[in-house]
Amino acid sequence: MVAGAIGVLVHWFDWAVYAYMATTIASVFFPESNETAGLLATFAVFAVSFLVRPIGAIIFGRLGDKLGRKLTLSVVIIAMAASTLVLGILPTYQTIGLWAPILLIVTRIVQGLAAGGEFGSAAAFLGESSPSHRRGFGCSWLEFGSLLGFLLASLVVYFLNQVLSPEQVIAWGWRIPFLITVPLGLIGLYIRRRIEDTPEFEALQENETVAQSPLREVFKRNPKEFIQTCGMEIFMNVTFYVVLVYLLTYQETALGFDAGRAALLSTLASALALIIVPLAGIASDRLGRKPVLMSAAIALTVLSVPLFMLMNMNSDWASFVSTFGLAFILAIILGTHAVTVVELFPTRTRQTGLSIAYAVTAALFAGTAPYALTWLIDRTGSTLSPGFFLAVVGIVGIVTVASIPETRGIDLLKKSDLAGAKDSAKNTGTPVVETQN
Repeated sequence: MVAGAIGVLVHWFDWAVYAYMATTIASVFFPESNETAGLLATFAVFAVSFLVRPIGAIIFGRLGDKLGRKLTLSVVIIAMAASTLVLGILPTYQTIGLWAPILLIVTRIVQGLAAGGEFGSAAAFLGESSPSHRRGFGCSWLEFGSLLGFLLASLVVYFLNQVLSPEQVIAWGWRIPFLITVPLGLIGLYIRRRIEDTPEFEALQENETVAQSPLREVFKRNPKEFIQTCGMEIFMNVTFYVVLVYLLTYQETALGFDAGRAALLSTLASALALIIVPLAGIASDRLGRKPVLMSAAIALTVLSVPLFMLMNMNSDWASFVSTFGLAFILAIILGTHAVTVVELFPTRTRQTGLSIAYAVTAALFAGTAPYALTWLIDRTGSTLSPGFFLAVVGIVGIVTVASIPETRGIDLLKKSDLAGAKDSAKNTGTPVVETQN
């Protein structure tokens, strides 16, 4: 569980710091002539790094299904730590001019490529390493790691704003959180290099049935599962980025909260979700995946607009209740989505299918969400736009959850994996050895 969770912790710590300090980064790396233009440019770089995720998903997904989960878990964490180190020491716009935003984009592209492989690697690894009756709880630690990364990021940003003056943060303080990521990445690499690969993947290796073209196989044999996973990841990813990434900037720029208050709200919301996520995983092991996810989808559809109306009251109690309400719904989704999509795919193509579906939906819908919502509020003048946005996402969740089968406790080594073994035996003349997981 530690090996699966620490990579997403490193990844989301880096990404959360970037999002939480968007206003500062805009002033450091872009011309200061127009504040809104600088903020939009910062979020545009955020979106560009999402657009390269599908490339990373194809690369690392294929590697994971052909060579094993352990290899990709190690490679992606090296790439994330290296790109974050470079970002932490980059010269500013005032020092090197246009080279500053160009180099910023390069670091985000490398981070995006690594992120494209992280989810599929970690989800497949955790799912295949967990006992079937505790798989929901085991997979929930993937998102426990991501939330812990967000929690640490919000704490660091909060203390930066408390200890340093705004001038100090802009001058050098913004570098500190990115440099902190490097030792975390090295610890993660140390742990991941000492794990064994999963029983399911080792069974494929023993039977010589590892997929040789997992990308083609996903779209030939598992198109329905791929579409369902895309729907599930739209549901999760957009909610995740609106609540934990965009909301802090929204509270600062649209509602006028001071930076310390917004960061504190984000910290407390992440702490609440951190507790709920494993409990949601346990609930899915006992009640099933569909009931837990459907309740979250309905809640998101019905409650998003009222919660943003409450947030707009701009009182302390309303801010806490509305932020916690959104975080609670998100935590239920986070605790259950990973195990659900892991159970949809066969072992032969699991990492490729998960990686591409996750990366494509993140690039098209989640990565562009902060930019789109900033633009919508500017054009419409309505600070309730994020609420309506999330209500639509909730409808996507309802439709997706209704379409999937209940998968609680199924065997991850599916019949199609054994069929692959028989096809391989026909081609090579090797007898099939059927193993029971």
